[in-house]
Amino acid sequence: MSQDGSHTIISDRFGVSYHSKFGSIQETQTVFIDAGLDYIVSRGYRDINILEMGFGTGLNAIMTYQSIKGININYHTLEAYPIVKSQYSELNYPTVLALSEKQTADFFKMHTAKSEEKISLSEYFNFTKYIVKIEDFETTEKFDIIYYDAFAPTSQEELWTPELMAKLYDMCNPGAVIVTYCAKGSFKRALRSAGFTVEALDGPEGKREMTRGKVL
Repeated sequence: MSQDGSHTIISDRFGVSYHSKFGSIQETQTVFIDAGLDYIVSRGYRDINILEMGFGTGLNAIMTYQSIKGININYHTLEAYPIVKSQYSELNYPTVLALSEKQTADFFKMHTAKSEEKISLSEYFNFTKYIVKIEDFETTEKFDIIYYDAFAPTSQEELWTPELMAKLYDMCNPGAVIVTYCAKGSFKRALRSAGFTVEALDGPEGKREMTRGKVL
């Protein structure tokens, strides 16, 4: 349980929490919804292609789904190590987020979706999950937002390299953003070397700073 009352889980493989101990929901709201989705919507976008690195518990996806108002979203998410039913069925997000019955059902559909199966959860929200490592992910899609929610560099250093950031840059539309909780200097340098313009933002509770990279 994180401090805002929302659940998180510990990765057995990497020995770290999926979310901030200060609050799973407040972290997602600050990092991905406010700095990513709301920022792009404020610039006039109404058809938005999102790539998420790290589906995890599904919190970023369901909060994005819950946030849509008058916009169309194609949501693509990568997860190399999906959590199992005994884990996601116990998460309290439907209660804490006050999800409707349909939103709750759709949250579980996200978890049970087959790899590369596109599902329409509403006329405004399409969802595709890929069970794959980001290093092996290939697509012809171009994205307007990247939610970069990989485990921290101390756990998975290979996911924060200049080479991987260059790969992500090539997947971006002009004007796209990448948002993440990470503010490590080496990561910012990796973003810049790939071509992103880097912006330091106030972080969620418990973190002084977070990062947004922009494609000009």
